[in-house]
Amino acid sequence: MSRVLVVEDEAHLAQGLRFNLQAEGYAVEVAADGETALERLVEKRERFDAVVLDVMLPGKSGFDVAALLREKKNYVPILMLTARGRPEDVLQGFASGADDYLPKPFELAILIARLESLLRRSVWMKDSDRAGAGGGKTRPAPVSEQATGGDTFSFCGKSIDFGELELRTLGNTIHLTVMEAELLRYLVRSEGRVVSRKAILEDVWGLHEDTDTRAIDNFVVRLRRYIEEDPSQPKHLQTVRGVGYRFVAEPE
Repeated sequence: MSRVLVVEDEAHLAQGLRFNLQAEGYAVEVAADGETALERLVEKRERFDAVVLDVMLPGKSGFDVAALLREKKNYVPILMLTARGRPEDVLQGFASGADDYLPKPFELAILIARLESLLRRSVWMKDSDRAGAGGGKTRPAPVSEQATGGDTFSFCGKSIDFGELELRTLGNTIHLTVMEAELLRYLVRSEGRVVSRKAILEDVWGLHEDTDTRAIDNFVVRLRRYIEEDPSQPKHLQTVRGVGYRFVAEPE
């Protein structure tokens, strides 16, 4: 039985979620604020399979909670509930480490479907880890498989494992958020071609083109810190001024 922590300060909504998720077979606990959630997840190290996290909380916001969890290397899947799907909330949620978002008000069936999707990915990653420990794990061929949606891509001594959300460089493994991995996947698939900020907003995040694009720039800055030898002089994630970005796997 999957354990879910619902972090929601509106008691009627929290109890409604608890009731309905329990009816679906989940074991559900409720925290009324971010501090309580962090105490359980970080200090007490309670194990949950997923967190349903509201943005608007008393004290620490949902953004703060997600960011602190990732800072403490806690990668429990997070489904963030945002205020009516405001683009700024969505982008800030992804930047803080959320894995998926759902705007309020939401349909229960959609929340359950999103939650189940996160849990399936989590189970797949654990199964992959066990297979790898036993020596039986196989990986897709990097470039050809990537073109058709494969889960790994290698370039210049680095390897991105999209399934496990990991970027591996010489002697270092960086755990990516879902949206960092999806943005990298999108850029890799478009290797050598310029992709506009508008296309990234619509194709990666599903947001309208009039959304503030600074969040994309912030994501790219962070990805450059991961993959560039000198982030101030990027060779792989190149800026095309006034348009967008281009990924180059093997720069000259």
